[in-house]
Amino acid sequence: MKPLVLSDKGKKLIEIYKSMTANGYENNFFNIKMYKEVIKQNFDIFEISSLLDYGCGRVDYLDSSFDENNNTSAKDFFNLREINLYEPSIERDERKSSDCVICFDVLEHIYIEDVKPILYDIFQYSKKLVILQIACYPAVAKLPNGENAHITCRHPLWWKGVLDSISLDFKDISVVLMCSTEFKKTTIFHTWSANNWAKNENFVINT
Repeated sequence: MKPLVLSDKGKKLIEIYKSMTANGYENNFFNIKMYKEVIKQNFDIFEISSLLDYGCGRVDYLDSSFDENNNTSAKDFFNLREINLYEPSIERDERKSSDCVICFDVLEHIYIEDVKPILYDIFQYSKKLVILQIACYPAVAKLPNGENAHITCRHPLWWKGVLDSISLDFKDISVVLMCSTEFKKTTIFHTWSANNWAKNENFVINT
């Protein structure tokens, strides 16, 4: 795997996030709960059995409260054999090749210069599928310097364009992109891969 190299600002942000986490700031892991049916549907379609959660926060995939209706953990709900976790703010790094890489509520927190290398890092660990959820609106939380915590706040179509370009270097990987313009208002783009584009007899690709 090609090592991930961050910009100087990206490295400073990691240290800020480490400090924020140490002082009680928590990532909201079960933002994933809001999209669990979409995730499950795609896991079934692509026969996902191993997962890398990229920027996972302090997650517990074995907690039976994930699906409260059935007292089911995320591991069981998604029928996963293997779960790997990556969270640099707590120095947890289990990055390895997995059927699917998910990244929820992370990319909007990344300095813009590091968006491309981080996305390449995400894609290189995926065997089949990448699922991304990105907030495209200002956060309530602030960084210690007073700036908004969603430091790369862009329109959903900006993110789609970035992902389209990167997809061309990972033609076998399918992508599910979910962009939230409000907390509970999300655009879910049609699942795509560059290989599917190539198989389409048309030149114009709109998805």
